[in-house]
Amino acid sequence: MRGRIARSALALLALGGVAQAAEPLRIGLALPLSGADAGFGQGARLGAEQAVAEINRAGGVLGQKIQLVVQDDAGDPKQAVAAARKLASGGVRFVVGHLHSGAAAAASPVYEEAGIVAVTPGATWAPLTRRGAGLLFRLAGSDAQQGAIGGTLLAQRFRDRPVAIVHDKTSFGRALADEAARALKAGGGRERLFEGVSRDDREVAGLVAKLRALGIEAVYFGGLQAPAALLVKAMREAGLTTQLIGSDGLLDKEFPVTAGAAAEGTLMTLAPSPPRLPDVRGAARAPRTPEAEMFAAPAYAAFEAIRQGAEGARSTDPARVAAHLHGGAPLRTLLGEIAFDARGDLARPPFAVATWRKLADGRIDYAGTETPP
Repeated sequence: MRGRIARSALALLALGGVAQAAEPLRIGLALPLSGADAGFGQGARLGAEQAVAEINRAGGVLGQKIQLVVQDDAGDPKQAVAAARKLASGGVRFVVGHLHSGAAAAASPVYEEAGIVAVTPGATWAPLTRRGAGLLFRLAGSDAQQGAIGGTLLAQRFRDRPVAIVHDKTSFGRALADEAARALKAGGGRERLFEGVSRDDREVAGLVAKLRALGIEAVYFGGLQAPAALLVKAMREAGLTTQLIGSDGLLDKEFPVTAGAAAEGTLMTLAPSPPRLPDVRGAARAPRTPEAEMFAAPAYAAFEAIRQGAEGARSTDPARVAAHLHGGAPLRTLLGEIAFDARGDLARPPFAVATWRKLADGRIDYAGTETPP
């Protein structure tokens, strides 16, 4: 009788162990699924769902199947905080999201307090990973990394020649300009002029006069397309052949519309187009918008990074996974081989240099011109 009870107890313990091993790993997904940027969020959701399905078919993460918990942040910081709190209270241990820098910055303290690892596929605000957020990682290059590449271009291509750094007086543009200046100095150069300019025609005219007086041969522009387009147009109308180098802030169809023929030859740094999601076997390829394509593959790659981080740490404990990822372990993802640095940024930021050029049909576009920086 006593032996039978012992065997029954062992059987119950074994069943308990199986149940515990089968407990799902809850991973949150926080994206703009409504609002102006819902197209980007829906694309990221497609990538996330496909990644989860494929990881689960292969056995899950260290034997645990992923249970996806979805929250809509609408791209809004306040809603991002509310979404983060719901995920934290729901037993989530990892989060893929958010896409917007403002949303990611607002939600990050919630995740840090709850001990949740967050992997953002798209937030680029440089201070995001500089605030002691040890559980935050990003798959996009930061604005600081992009600005540094712009400054390095100035140092390499215009060594010992007069150059200027200009920004559009926004926090985004000023951050790019500051990093460009640091990289230029590190490369042995120094700008002759560092100045902000808005869309005001008088400001632009005054800046062009200064560029002419200083004999500036290249301008790095930190900011968005509208003032950059006015500046390059004004430079050409004044007879200046000064090279303009911008960031992905120029990545706008309105740039060549406003600048006209003056847009031709402008350089800009940008992240290369992400790869397509792998086709699902036995399923017809579903058409996706360009907005959906932009974040589908990065979201897919975020789940690959979490899985490989857990496998490398031999644990699904977020702190252990974060420590492993911070160590720079190479990760094989849909985006290629990546690694994170001690801050949680990509060790090798994925930027290319593109050139706005005139096509045979008269349009000015940059497609197909991307080259390594």
